Amino acid sequence: RMRNLCYVQYMRRLWSPAQTSRLLKATNMHRSVRQMQHKKVMEDNKPWALISEVGEQGYLEEVTDIMKQHFRIICHKDFLQNPRLHGPKIQVMFLWNACPAAEPSLLSLLPSLKVVANGGVGIDHLDVPYISSLGVKVTNTPGVVSVATADLAMGLLLASARKIVEGHQIAVDPKATHIPQNLMGVEVTGSTLGIIGMGHIGCKIAQRGKGFDMKILYHNRSRRSVEDEQAVGASYCENMDDLLRESDFVMLAVNLSPETTGLISHRELSLMKPTATLVNISRGQVVDQDALVKALQSGTIRAAALDVTHPEPLPRS
Repeated sequence: RMRNLCYVQYMRRLWSPAQTSRLLKATNMHRSVRQMQHKKVMEDNKPWALISEVGEQGYLEEVTDIMKQHFRIICHKDFLQNPRLHGPKIQVMFLWNACPAAEPSLLSLLPSLKVVANGGVGIDHLDVPYISSLGVKVTNTPGVVSVATADLAMGLLLASARKIVEGHQIAVDPKATHIPQNLMGVEVTGSTLGIIGMGHIGCKIAQRGKGFDMKILYHNRSRRSVEDEQAVGASYCENMDDLLRESDFVMLAVNLSPETTGLISHRELSLMKPTATLVNISRGQVVDQDALVKALQSGTIRAAALDVTHPEPLPRS
């Protein structure tokens, strides 16, 4: 036992502090190398994803930072520099504002593609049968922007009714000398709101209309349950024409489909009150824009508040 103790003391003297420091540095360096190797392996194992671009016209950097935690992303313009190199790697294509366009010319360059992920509810810009025939799944994000869209719908309605945009223009006009009395606009509280398309967004718009003590009418492919109607105080109009005739504000909240393309045209606009306002938060193609311009110029309806047009933005003359 005494011999062992002497041996330990001898080894402690032999193993100087400098040697201990070098051993710790070597250990830490080895650990760092292993961590870097593990990180590289994890990075190499991430699936490749194609996106439109980063910036105002595409994804915010905060969003791409999150995406990079799960994917190796490449922007469309960088992809086009060498599609033969990058094409076989891409397994996911993220679409934002319908970009990059999921057209056959691009899809043919992506033999390993598994998913086309659309940022938004509407997929009317996608040829789903064709994409599916390639063995590629199509996803969307239902419900994500329902609250925001309903808020915007109510904001457009209020801005049009109370002439908020016109008031702002006068407020910032250096030549303005007085405020016109007609800027008071029209009443929202107690008026009739007709919602065409009573889906998830339509119901949330009705909730907001109820907060303004509006009478809520709605037209839908199928009638909502009694519980849904009572929750927002909505009445069903089986015939859309009846809704158009009775409403002070007509709100379009339908999905774009062959049935809803051109849903509102000359005839439908002529049924509306001359004091009525058309609000569109669905798709631009739902409204015949030439017919709408004529209705506004002739005074067939009072106003239109549009979140969407076709094309977007409209051509500047």
